[in-house]
Amino acid sequence: MSVIDLRSDTVTRPSAGMRRAMADAEVGDDVYGEDPTVRHLEETVAGLFGKEAALFTPTGSMANVLAVGSLVGPGQEVLCEASAHIVRAELGAHGAVTGITTRTWVGRPLDLAAVEAIFAPDMGPFFVPTRAVSVENTHNFRGGEVTPLSQLQALRAFADERGIGVHLDGARIWNAHVATGTALSTYGAVADALAVCLSKGLGAPVGSLVLGTAGAIAEARVRRKRMGGGMRQVGILAAAGLYALEHNVERLAEDHDNARLLAEACGVDPAGVHSNIVVVDVPDAPAVVAQVREHDVVVSAVGPRALRLVTHLDVSRADAEQAAKVLASVLA
Repeated sequence: MSVIDLRSDTVTRPSAGMRRAMADAEVGDDVYGEDPTVRHLEETVAGLFGKEAALFTPTGSMANVLAVGSLVGPGQEVLCEASAHIVRAELGAHGAVTGITTRTWVGRPLDLAAVEAIFAPDMGPFFVPTRAVSVENTHNFRGGEVTPLSQLQALRAFADERGIGVHLDGARIWNAHVATGTALSTYGAVADALAVCLSKGLGAPVGSLVLGTAGAIAEARVRRKRMGGGMRQVGILAAAGLYALEHNVERLAEDHDNARLLAEACGVDPAGVHSNIVVVDVPDAPAVVAQVREHDVVVSAVGPRALRLVTHLDVSRADAEQAAKVLASVLA
């Protein structure tokens, strides 16, 4: 029996069709701006979200650093939820690389009352001013929770009233789009800067994009080079992203269905599973990880008493059903 890997939607392998697209990609030197496949990918994704421009990056963390950095300068702050990816899973890159600070609220992925309570206006050389609010949609450590569009639009109005920016960490925005039917351009309209990922859920081996104004992206291109992110014949990777966008977005609904199946098997209300991530509370997470591994099911412990299960395109319905049986037996 092959191993059923539910640790993350980043463990997928390129399909045969994606590999052919990569092998056949037209390429050039992207540092010179001469890779036609990269340019096509950037123009395509910018168009999907209604933004002026986009920039291909090797990682989602780099994309987030560049996106937030386009809105927040050194010695200024971005506000976000306490378990947001930018403060919990990017190794302090925002402070270390760009010199910005963060403050957080605890609770829902977006709580406008909490944002307003900690918002700091520019009061001169005494306090750190808030320059942006960051929202993660879907929210990784909140079990793939989708932030309602109405809340995002309320944040947009709040930010406009105060002259600050909105950053959308859209690593899994594709899942939110499929789960709700909200147009990608509608999500783009609520944010000044976005970061979107091609290797989470969509099956590409690597790659994310930063989106924003033409001026912000031009500056991000310089910063990308400074961070060591200048790439050459990278159209080979961009081709994988284009293939993923064409073939692997709408099928995310299958992952969402499989996630609800796993949730039910683990005693989690499937109605609370918005996308492809399930978080399960257990008495001893590492012990459960070890037990299910004996049955060729791999899951993650994201805390002493929390498991994370993530469905993806390399997990079939049959795989999900088998994993559900194993998890139900072990948890019983």
